[in-house]
Amino acid sequence: MSEIIKPSQDILKTCLHSRHVELGALMSPFAGFDMPIQYTSITAEHNAVRGAVGVFDVSHMGEIFVSGDEAEAFVNHIFTNDVRGMEPGKILYGMMCYPDGGVVDDLLVYREYAKNKFLLVVNAANIDKDFKWITEQAGRNPQTGKPFVCKVANESESWGQVAIQGPEAEKTVVDVLGLKKAAELSFYTFYDDEWKGRRLIVSRTGYTGEDGFELYTSNEGICEIWDKLIAAGVQPCGLGCRDTLRFEAGLPLYGDELSPEISPVVAGLTMFCKLDKDEFIGLEALVRQKAEGTPMKLVGIEIADRAIPRAGYPVELEDGTEVGVVTTGYHSISLDKSICFALVKREYSALGTALSIRIRKKVFPGIVVKKRFYQTNYKK
Repeated sequence: MSEIIKPSQDILKTCLHSRHVELGALMSPFAGFDMPIQYTSITAEHNAVRGAVGVFDVSHMGEIFVSGDEAEAFVNHIFTNDVRGMEPGKILYGMMCYPDGGVVDDLLVYREYAKNKFLLVVNAANIDKDFKWITEQAGRNPQTGKPFVCKVANESESWGQVAIQGPEAEKTVVDVLGLKKAAELSFYTFYDDEWKGRRLIVSRTGYTGEDGFELYTSNEGICEIWDKLIAAGVQPCGLGCRDTLRFEAGLPLYGDELSPEISPVVAGLTMFCKLDKDEFIGLEALVRQKAEGTPMKLVGIEIADRAIPRAGYPVELEDGTEVGVVTTGYHSISLDKSICFALVKREYSALGTALSIRIRKKVFPGIVVKKRFYQTNYKK
């Protein structure tokens, strides 16, 4: 039967909190944690990642481990992507869905080197919800009617994490931290190492559109790694530019572009849903949505003005008919354009469709464009 290891109480500060305060960061609550929004300015930190390298504290993210004889079958049951036959050291992106196709969370799944073991990296705001949902699903294997033979452990409090992002990320990780093997990683792979006698996971994914690495180890180890990076002159970056960077690269944020009401089909992320799998939670609903179409669709919109289309602003036709709503919007730092993601009625979602954004009392004309606004620079 499934063995459940319960997490301890919530943490409201990451292991790096005191360092952010010492650096004079603007702090603000995010996902239940007191997190740095910016140190200097969002623009300066954004440009540091696009042009050189920056480091983010992402220790608020969740680490949930699944292990045991039926770990692979279980992860495949709750995950839209396909982990069957996945090689150790590989990483997949995908979603966990409710039966109606709504999204529990989007996450990364790491296939561990240890036999029958996976690491699920989940969003900070969803750690408790995800853990509860995952453990509930572990209670019944639809193939046998019995609990999955696996163990689910929320180890989020035991791990710290930093993300080192930008075109100089590889040089920084190798030269400053001495992690020479990191240069051998391809996109969406990882390896195990050690930092001061504790396990260190080094991966190469990223949430900025640039090359980058994620380092996971003990809280003490992450503090040492952070100190080395800051001493070497690496720009500390807050959540402000993390959002502007991911948005330009066309990457969704849970709660904005994915939610229990916004399915992967609506968000245009069916490439990460293996609809030919035998089964996973939400499969039937997603197959039906894909075949029949959904009432709403997530699109990119570029407006012909410097006005900023904020989340919640209405999307309209020329005659003032409201057909959608902005989910994320900025005046792009990298592109010098005002752009946004928006949920619009499907019939107005084709590329080139003329749509307007109402910003307070004024209306600004725009056009539907591809959601990946910025040309990404991942390591292939």
